[in-house]
Amino acid sequence: MDPNFWLFAAVGFVAQLVDGALGMAFGVISTSVLLSLGVSPANASAVVHGAKVFTGAASGASHIFYKNVDWRLLALLAGGGVLGGTLGAYVLTSVPGEAVKPYVVGWLGLMGLIILYRAWRQTRPKVFSWRSPFPLGLVGGFFDAIGGGGWGPVVTSSLMGIGADPRKAIGTTNTAEMFVAIATSAAFLVALLTGHWDTEGLSGLAWQLGGLIAGGVVAAPLAGWMTKVLPLRMLTWFVGVLVVGLAIWQGVGLF
Repeated sequence: MDPNFWLFAAVGFVAQLVDGALGMAFGVISTSVLLSLGVSPANASAVVHGAKVFTGAASGASHIFYKNVDWRLLALLAGGGVLGGTLGAYVLTSVPGEAVKPYVVGWLGLMGLIILYRAWRQTRPKVFSWRSPFPLGLVGGFFDAIGGGGWGPVVTSSLMGIGADPRKAIGTTNTAEMFVAIATSAAFLVALLTGHWDTEGLSGLAWQLGGLIAGGVVAAPLAGWMTKVLPLRMLTWFVGVLVVGLAIWQGVGLF
């Protein structure tokens, strides 16, 4: 068996544990590892979204079991995310995705600081009343497809930044991600079949894809349980630190 399988099984396990428990980072972690190995952005995004179809299904089932899902919010986020992910995949296979990354980094930093402020002030969650989750899903899905990761940092951090219950925000975002991943993967497949996308090197990433799926599926049930039992304030601190850390990490790489 190719050693890449075990390496990416470990990456998938850690990434899904973080993503399932905190609502973000599977795509960012996995894509960062792939890019560091010289994989092109489009190929990295395609592999990660292929893995997310399976890890997202396992994670969503876990969050549903632990009652971490708001069903109305799920429908609206998933609807917007499907449209945004499809559009993002088309753009990524047409033009370089690096042009939009500074905007994602800026958004991450702002949302992370808002979440940390709420944790510091011990602000209690408000009843979620934002009437336009569809546009949020649209933006999150687009950035997720472009950067290989971004659904959780954009959507989860935005929901928590406006006062949504962290457990519902994390569980619903993770469950919606499966639908976004399916749509984005389908868009990559259409681009491949129509000749719109030059996929040189993609066929050699099968072991990496298999490893991400295996590690992520194993970690998903544990992550759903962690979201259910972690204290609310601790969970908010964790998410805020993670978002700010991701923004700094990507910002250093950009500038």
